[in-house]
Amino acid sequence: MVTAISTHFDRRLYPAIEAADRESCRPDFAIACYPGHLWKDDGNFELNPNVPVTTNTPPTFLVQAENDPVDPVNNSLVYYLALKKAGVPVEMHLYAHGGHAFGLRPTTFPITGWPQLVEKWLGTIGMIPVQGN
Repeated sequence: MVTAISTHFDRRLYPAIEAADRESCRPDFAIACYPGHLWKDDGNFELNPNVPVTTNTPPTFLVQAENDPVDPVNNSLVYYLALKKAGVPVEMHLYAHGGHAFGLRPTTFPITGWPQLVEKWLGTIGMIPVQGN
């Protein structure tokens, strides 16, 4: 869902009624955890053509466990490459363990620290003040 909003923000789903409806729907950034449906699983290592990455796609943070049994890590990999190719700022963190839907619940795996990495990343892209400089 995050990647859909990040790449289809120019398609408003309702008619403009007031001035606020004419504001851009483009998010300032995206945080994609264990993204799916991005990899065209046809034997080629390609991004799904329904995900139109452009230079206007917002800066993106990707996090995924390599042992995700639902969405293969190739989803994050092809999206990362497409973002880089388009010149979009992107940061990706892959972890050996964590499975799918790890979310914010604490675990014994290093993936538990991903929210703190997001916070640092948000500082580096100017969304929040940089902490501890």
